[in-house]
Amino acid sequence: MRKISPFLWFNDNAEEAARHYVSVFDDAEITETTRYGEGSPGPVGQVMTISFELHGEEFIALNGGPQFQFTPAISFVVYCDDQAEVDRLWDQLSEGGQTSQCGWLQDRFGVSWQIVPRVLQELLRGGGDEARARRVMTTMLAMEKLEIKPLEDAYNATP
Repeated sequence: MRKISPFLWFNDNAEEAARHYVSVFDDAEITETTRYGEGSPGPVGQVMTISFELHGEEFIALNGGPQFQFTPAISFVVYCDDQAEVDRLWDQLSEGGQTSQCGWLQDRFGVSWQIVPRVLQELLRGGGDEARARRVMTTMLAMEKLEIKPLEDAYNATP
């Protein structure tokens, strides 16, 4: 068990969410499930918590009831190696959810994700050239799903 792990509060679909995330990401697995028992606040036999790992990162999901909802104030950033990975994760995580600007989306469970090409930070630095960095930023701000080629084109454009 890690010292710090994300703990996600779901109404009653923590298991469905965990299984979805494990199906989306490579190198992912369900690691433990606990169920509500007699005298507990949930229905006997229902999943209480389900632990899972995505690329070695531990997550714990709770069926805690409707008291709390997710907001985009907390999100998970996924760094992608290429456009194919951006496209695949964007499509799978946004299905049934909502997309936003700059690579942000909220999945069908209300959890927010940022699907980001790994090269983005380098492009945003502009190689020390403020005009180049500004072009990349302007291009990124006009996007929902991040597209590497237009970002690189903005970086490489001649003024």
